[in-house]
This record gives sequence, C-alpha cells and structure tokens, in this order.
Amino acid sequence: MVSLHDLRMEFRAGPDPVTALDGVTADLPAGSFTAVMGPSGSGKSTLLHCAAGLEQPTSGEVVLDGVRLGELDETGLTVLRRERVGFVFQAFNLISSLNAAQNVALPARLAGRRVNEVELAAALTRVGLSDRARHRPVELSGGQQQRVAIARALFTRPAVLFADEPTGALDGPTSRHILALLRELVDEHGQTVVMVTHDPVAAAIADQVMLLADGRLIDRLEAASAATIAARMASVEATC
Repeated sequence: MVSLHDLRMEFRAGPDPVTALDGVTADLPAGSFTAVMGPSGSGKSTLLHCAAGLEQPTSGEVVLDGVRLGELDETGLTVLRRERVGFVFQAFNLISSLNAAQNVALPARLAGRRVNEVELAAALTRVGLSDRARHRPVELSGGQQQRVAIARALFTRPAVLFADEPTGALDGPTSRHILALLRELVDEHGQTVVMVTHDPVAAAIADQVMLLADGRLIDRLEAASAATIAARMASVEATC
C-alpha cells in the first residue's frame, strides 16, 4: 500500500543542513498495521508526513496506493490526501461548535460532496459512538473525541490511515480502547494503518515495528511483545 525508496529529507537550520531522513527504504503492505518508533529527533514524524504527502522529501520516492507522489503537483497532492489518506493526531482537532456527526462529515462537506446520512451514522457506529452523534466535543471524553477524529478520518474510506501519537493525550484505559479500535479496523475491515508512537505497549499491537535512529531505519520487528520492543528501544537510545 505504501512503498518508500531511499527516502531523504534535509532541513536548513543555520549554515548547515540537518538530515531528518537518511535513505529510508521500506514497504508497508495493504491491510497491515505498522508502528514507527525511535528516540526523539529520529525522524518518525517526518517519515509519516512524507509517506502521507504532507511534505515532499529532498530525494527518494513514495508510492501510495499505486500513485507516485513525486509526480504530483500541489493540487494533485491535495486531492490525494483528501481522497486516499486519513489522518489522526494527538490533538483531536475537532471544531468545538459542531457536534460529533458534523465533525465527521466536515471534510466531505468542505470538498463539496453530498453527505450520505446512512453512511455517516454507520461511521459513528463503527467507532462506538452511535449514541453521541449530537454531542459537541465539550460533552465528550478525551477517548470519545479521539473516536470522533478516527471516524472523521475513515469517513472518506481512505487507502491508508496515518496516526501520529493518537493515544498520547489519553489515560491508560482509554488508550487501550483506541488501540483496540485501530487493531479491529485492520483485522475486520482490512484498513492499512501506520502509527507513530513512543509507547512499546502501543507498538506491540502492530504487525511490524520500524525502528528509526538518526533518520535511518535500523531495525524491523514483527509480532514483537512490548517487553521485546522496550528492550530494543533501550539499546537504541543507549547508542544515540
């Protein structure tokens, strides 16, 4: 579903460039759950942004759902992000004056699309919020707000759902519910999910874990336990 080939990203910070990604190559299969981990400054969020078409890499190639992102202009990237990509972030980014249903439907309305009320109701049911459709964000818990954000991201039926620290602002039990929902989307609906996280427990629900350090992909763990991931992360951080 997502292929990264020799991805490099450099930023200018004073007289010398800073390398955020240094030749990352990886395949993220359709219908899989990938967690991206690494120490602070390792390039996790930059990788996510390049893979999702939010930023253009300095060099290398990203192919998302068969589309070569480097061949698209800004209009093409905007259309791709709107139609094939879903985003969930640590901040829920809900509009406070809109209720849950209106927040879920907002991207479609902004794109000038007619909103199917049956599909809208189904999206909220899918995340367990069928009884909260008319509630505004202030009337919802943090976990419920994140579920609205997930429903909004999935409403356009994206090829890939990108999540950047989706449980970072939530307590333990609520985090587990959100992670279970993401796992369910992969297992029962074939959704492709790519998640940046710093939490080994969260990463352990993924099919594979990509470990970054200094902008490079240094390891890939498959079906690893939280203890295994934590131990590997500790060894990485000790060398950084």
